[in-house]
Amino acid sequence: MKLQQLRYIWEVAHHDLNVSATAQSLYTSQPGISKQIRLLEDELGVEVFARSGKHLTHITPAGEAILEAAGEVLRKVESIKQVAQEYSNEKKGSLSIATTHTQARYALPATIRGFIERYPDVALHMHQGTPMQISQLAADGTVDFAIATEALELFSDLIMMPCYRWNRCILVPRDHALAQVSELTLEDVAEHPIVTYVFGFTGRSRLDEAFVQRGLVPKVVFTAADADVIKTYVRLGLGIGIVAAMAHDPEIDEDLVALDASHLFSSSVTRIGCRRGTFLRGYMYEFIEDFAPHLTRDVVDAAFHASTKAEVEQLFAGIDLPVY
Repeated sequence: MKLQQLRYIWEVAHHDLNVSATAQSLYTSQPGISKQIRLLEDELGVEVFARSGKHLTHITPAGEAILEAAGEVLRKVESIKQVAQEYSNEKKGSLSIATTHTQARYALPATIRGFIERYPDVALHMHQGTPMQISQLAADGTVDFAIATEALELFSDLIMMPCYRWNRCILVPRDHALAQVSELTLEDVAEHPIVTYVFGFTGRSRLDEAFVQRGLVPKVVFTAADADVIKTYVRLGLGIGIVAAMAHDPEIDEDLVALDASHLFSSSVTRIGCRRGTFLRGYMYEFIEDFAPHLTRDVVDAAFHASTKAEVEQLFAGIDLPVY
């Protein structure tokens, strides 16, 4: 059994069983990958992938277990490389982050700019996706950090650390009736068609909970994962927008009025998640602390040493998070 073979089956499984696409991503040949997979299966005495002719159709039950173990091996190998790099050149390496559009567009730019200025030899990679995709990328070790508001809690092998609280605002054109209301209520909001985030994105669950608790049925006419897209359709008159308050830029969005909605919806918490057992290099600790100053190296280490989610939650129970 070769490490290369484990890499091949892992990559094929994460390229939708497309051997050709896998070969392109690894800069190798398709026949070479297929041959190595067959040699591994012959050695193990079981098939990792089921086939129909020359095409892989699905992962076998045995293959699922083998891939899980292969993932652990590959992550350990990566950790060994990270340890070696930390001691050979602490300012050179890579950092990969998975996050949502809102975090990438509004919350992370200052942190990333400062990080790149300090560590020009660290290759920084950002992946965007749904909160579920983001959490999965961190859980399987594809990325170092996941930064999101939803879904991180669904993965037991992620260490989740709170970064900040944020509230929502209601976006309307300047001549909209709600712009003249002195004290906005949830009933006022429910009377208008709504443009907001797709379910599972950017704290959408808190929004839905607020309406349910008041016995209201919101008229959600359009949803999107991108706050800028939501603003576009508010401008087109499709409805009023409900977005993260940080997504409103008074200069860029001067044609829209942002109405405070912090009294209508409970605040949400953005967290940074990291796979348990990940070796954190010095610049990774710095990135976390730059993004969330209360997450010092000692605090992060304490979170990693906690045995259960309950212990992690207790660690952060007394922290007064910043609000954006």
